[in-house]
Amino acid sequence: MPGLLLNVHRIHVWCTELLERLNGTFVFEGPWFSKMTMVLTSDPANIRYIMSSNFKNFPKGPEFKKIFDILGDGIFNSDMDLWEKQRTIAQGFIKHQLFHTYLLRTIRAKVEEGLVPVIEHAVEQGLVVNLEDIFQRHVRPASFIKLQKWLNIGQERKYNKAWAVLDDIIATYICQKRKQVNELNHEDGVDLLTSYITEEKSSGLKCDDKFLKDTILNMMVAGRDTTSSALTWFIWLVSMHPMVENNIIQELESKIPAEKTKRRWLFKVEEVKDLVYISTCSIVRGSKVVSTCSFQPQGTSQTRLASEWAYGSSEPERWINERGGIKHEPSYKFPCFGTGPRICLGKEMAFVQMKAVVSAIVYNYRIHVLEETPVVPAISVILHTKNGLMAKISTRWD
Repeated sequence: MPGLLLNVHRIHVWCTELLERLNGTFVFEGPWFSKMTMVLTSDPANIRYIMSSNFKNFPKGPEFKKIFDILGDGIFNSDMDLWEKQRTIAQGFIKHQLFHTYLLRTIRAKVEEGLVPVIEHAVEQGLVVNLEDIFQRHVRPASFIKLQKWLNIGQERKYNKAWAVLDDIIATYICQKRKQVNELNHEDGVDLLTSYITEEKSSGLKCDDKFLKDTILNMMVAGRDTTSSALTWFIWLVSMHPMVENNIIQELESKIPAEKTKRRWLFKVEEVKDLVYISTCSIVRGSKVVSTCSFQPQGTSQTRLASEWAYGSSEPERWINERGGIKHEPSYKFPCFGTGPRICLGKEMAFVQMKAVVSAIVYNYRIHVLEETPVVPAISVILHTKNGLMAKISTRWD
């Protein structure tokens, strides 16, 4: 415990150093009253055992659900039969062609109508901007959370107010969607909420408003901060390695007619989703600490282990095989998206989103990160930056 308190400001590095010194696994014991005894491991064999081959013996359990009570009975909190049923249904909806059509259309609209205008404004005004939308929630002992809830003070008071507002907004959205489902044009694709509402009978799920609210929150948590965090680290790393940046630009130019290169270009999602080099850059740094029950598989530490990955290497080429494709590594060795039966359903969606954003930013703009604002990890389950990614942006092509 004293070691943790002394190193809390560098918790990710400290855990990695400790795990390497202790052959990848150790028991952490907090104060007797905190019930914080847990086993931490970065050993791929242990990760595979816990999260894959003996998955059913390691449920998330009731304590996990108490801590993340806002997620209700959604897929993140559920176990056993309920989890399996939700997973199967969600996977079917996500893989459906109508959702894929909706996803591509939405991503393109978000980049062209949302992201690019904001960046253009920053360029024109010469503004310093924070390229990460910081959303931090510090993890506190369960006993402390329960006390704050009982007294309705501190962060829990704000939390309860925010929860009520969020409930109202989601309830309104669900009500609107129920009214709209019969009027939707399926040629534009179908979002997940529509699929849950229209396929209630065939799915066998009771898709009442509470279930839909829990599902929406779970999907929001899964996709919002994880993707923005990964993009932040991606852009920062590329800005620090000009050769990698040039290689990305060359790969992107292979998708543009020769006479239209060296000028502003917004890529279609279909043009960039299968690019190899950008994919290898996307897996350089882990963006999430994976956790299960009282066993804590350390996803972030695993990506930093020098014995496995030569952590600190800035060569994405190490992820490219001799045939020019992406080198395969078992997910239990690199579990940024989890591994085993609970592996992230949105993994491919995340890569598509990242490629769409990265292609728009890297090809069209130069990112100048401010040296006076250090870019370091925050103390967070999701690997946010502590101070944001403060930068000035300029156009690449005049």
